[in-house]
Parts: sequence; C-alpha cells; structure tokens
Amino acid sequence: MNLSTKDGMIQYCKQVAKTNNWNLNKDKETFKDLIDGLLYNKLRYGYQSCPCRLASGKRELDRDLICPCDYAPADIIEYGACYCNLYLASNFYEKGLDFVNVPERRSIDL
Repeated sequence: MNLSTKDGMIQYCKQVAKTNNWNLNKDKETFKDLIDGLLYNKLRYGYQSCPCRLASGKRELDRDLICPCDYAPADIIEYGACYCNLYLASNFYEKGLDFVNVPERRSIDL
C-alpha cells in the first residue's frame, strides 16, 4: 500500500485498526481531517506522524509519534481512544461515546 496517497493511508489505518481490534473514528469529517493530517505529515516529513502533535521533522526524535503512536495502546485501554481519537476501543460506540479528551502522555522534555 502506498502511504503517499489518501487511499493508501486509509487502507493503512484500517489495517492497523483490524490488527489491534480497534475501531476507526466513524465521524466522516473528523476521520477525513485526521487522514489528511497523516498524509500531509507523510509527504512533508517522510513518515506519518500523529496529526494532533507537533513533529520535529526528524524521524529519530519523532519515532514515538509515528501512527499509531507509541502511546495509542495504553490510551485506548485507559480512555477508549488514542490521543487524536482516530483509533478507538472496539466497544467505544457501544458505550455511547463520540469523543474522548485523552491527556498527553508524551514527555515535554523531548
């Protein structure tokens, strides 16, 4: 799959969600914005850094932010969603949720 295209990025995110037994955000506008942000970062930096965090543009410094970020699994277990709400727990919508504010886990010392 080509992550430098919108369709490729969507397929990548679908595969990540399937592999981890997560849901993708089903709000069309939010999903579109997140995919656009991932694609923009992929084309700008060469890797799909989280669109909700400020990337440095240096892959080594941003390795923890490459989607799905290192923090997503713990966030989804604890809050039901990753930081940007792209990936959601498998029971997210069954709980009647539509968005969760997830606190930042990344150290600001980076």
